[in-house]
Amino acid sequence: MPRSVSATAEPDFSLLERLSHAVWVFDIDAGRVRWANREALLLWRAESLEDLRQRDMATDMSESVARRLRQYQADFERYDSRFSESWTLYPQGSPRTMLVEFSGIRVAGRMMMLCECQGQLQLDADTLMRAEGLLHTSAMISMYGEDGMPLYRNPAAREKVLDPSAGWRERLLDPQDAARLEAQLDQDGQGRLVARVLTRKGERWHELAARRCRDAVSGKSSLLFSEMDISELKEAEARAHYLANHDTLTGLPNRHYVMQAFQALLTRAAAQGLPTALLFVDLDRFKYVNDSLGHSFGDQLLVQMSERLKGLVGARAHLARLGGDEFLLLLAEDEAESAARALALAIREAVARPVRLGGMEVQVTASVGISLGRDGEQDIQTRMRHADLAMYAAKDAGRDDVMCYTPEMGERARARLSLENEIRRGLENGEFLPYYQPQVDCGSGRIVGAEALVRWQHPERGLLLPGAFISVCEESGLIRELDLRIFREAAHQLADWRARGWALTVSVNLSARQFTHPSLLPDLCEILRQTGCKADWIELEITESLLLGRDQATLQTLTALREAGFAIAIDDFGTGYSNLGYLQQYPLTTLKIDRSFISRLPEDAAIAELVITLCRLLKLSIVAEGVERQAQLDWLRGMQCEQYQGFLCSPALPVKHFEELLD
Repeated sequence: MPRSVSATAEPDFSLLERLSHAVWVFDIDAGRVRWANREALLLWRAESLEDLRQRDMATDMSESVARRLRQYQADFERYDSRFSESWTLYPQGSPRTMLVEFSGIRVAGRMMMLCECQGQLQLDADTLMRAEGLLHTSAMISMYGEDGMPLYRNPAAREKVLDPSAGWRERLLDPQDAARLEAQLDQDGQGRLVARVLTRKGERWHELAARRCRDAVSGKSSLLFSEMDISELKEAEARAHYLANHDTLTGLPNRHYVMQAFQALLTRAAAQGLPTALLFVDLDRFKYVNDSLGHSFGDQLLVQMSERLKGLVGARAHLARLGGDEFLLLLAEDEAESAARALALAIREAVARPVRLGGMEVQVTASVGISLGRDGEQDIQTRMRHADLAMYAAKDAGRDDVMCYTPEMGERARARLSLENEIRRGLENGEFLPYYQPQVDCGSGRIVGAEALVRWQHPERGLLLPGAFISVCEESGLIRELDLRIFREAAHQLADWRARGWALTVSVNLSARQFTHPSLLPDLCEILRQTGCKADWIELEITESLLLGRDQATLQTLTALREAGFAIAIDDFGTGYSNLGYLQQYPLTTLKIDRSFISRLPEDAAIAELVITLCRLLKLSIVAEGVERQAQLDWLRGMQCEQYQGFLCSPALPVKHFEELLD
């Protein structure tokens, strides 16, 4: 235990006065000398003990020295340490390098430091600076005997070591690290490694370098260690590795992780003879949530869905997010096929539960594709492609479905790719044209406008309706180019009709991708400039789902289009998510009643009547779609509906036949 002096008014150090070498007691907490014998007063060039006590040595003390003293104090408290060091003192500003032995002494209930000067060191300047550097450096320098036990530690090493008596092997948390370092020392006389080390701050990462040498005091073989704490660097590396392999939104493993880890899992399962199943999960109509509510709500939906999947899967399968609304799961177990089918059904059920987003209840579904390993295929890229094809087959079957991969799906995928290439060629060759369906004034029967509907004049397959190519255009991103092409053709034709005396208005559809594109308005205005068409001759039709979010971006886009002169129509009204109460917040001009409500007229007229009444309240124009029978038109006239379109007048026609109808 440290020596103790009772707490009196003035401790009795009379025995220490008899020592022939300088001895003093340093109060580490106060930064002052508490007591000194006569030799110490001479060493410090002090006229009296009171003079020495008055010197505030903490004022000019560097932070590294202050830290060393606090470490000494802790060593005295915990381990009753005693050690010798070369120490440069500055009595009256003049440096003197002394060999000093330090130990702990408790005075007045506090741990102080007993300093015993062993003599002045006569060192050349270079040696002195090296010694000072050893004391002040942040590098941990230690020397161990051949038995691995400590001989010396500099202050930085003493500050970090948990147990001063511990050998170097005991400090390494992994015994294999100690074995590796020892093997390097035996082979080369030196070694280096990065290892987990137990310190006073807990587990840390240190970079260690060790070499065999001789103890300058005893001449015996020893080991010199230098260590640097690189825990922050390892944490940064771990964070970078995590970010490289995980999705920042959901915390799930990402595609990069899948390509490495899932491949290893497949290989291991094959070696163990375990069947595997890969499940590709895609959220149906997720892009409509993004387009209508905005990406922040889309992100919230993805987070909630990932939590549902994590809770459902647990530890039985490996789960990752590939990007967007796509998730991947890997199962490896004896009954992988039946387990995968059961899991896919559970996923559908979990995803289909409604989600609250911004005070609104939204519901999506999931299409799941399954790739089974029964064909012996263990390449992760091939398995992912098979699961992806199966997922698209589930979507083609009507969404919210589960499909297992079959070779025929690969054939259909190649056909789909071929169709996409044909669409690109068709756009380049001008094969996509607008057909015009008349919009008729209900009262007079006069054609007052038309809706431009896209048709594909395929060089081999003849005239194709949108159902044969629109979905591929949307998935491939070609829909925007197609939209602009139809808009350009309609604007050019409308300018020609106006010049010939036909005062028509033409409605042109805008896809969600087109509507949200930042260059929408500049592109449309440039086409108007080139064709000589006026904005107020054109009505832009958007889907009702685009209004779902009520976000500022949607409002800004609609306002900009209206200010440019375009009319704005909501197509197929009544089939989406719109709340009738907030339609008035948007600068709309027209509602088009969906054909599904018109087909029930006049027998079931409640919804159509409600929509027409709403339009009157909001001062919006009304167009009824899909009118095929005279009784439907009669009812619409009775309700003072303004316009209609449908087979009762005419289907969509090419320009020549439409003009004949006008004549």
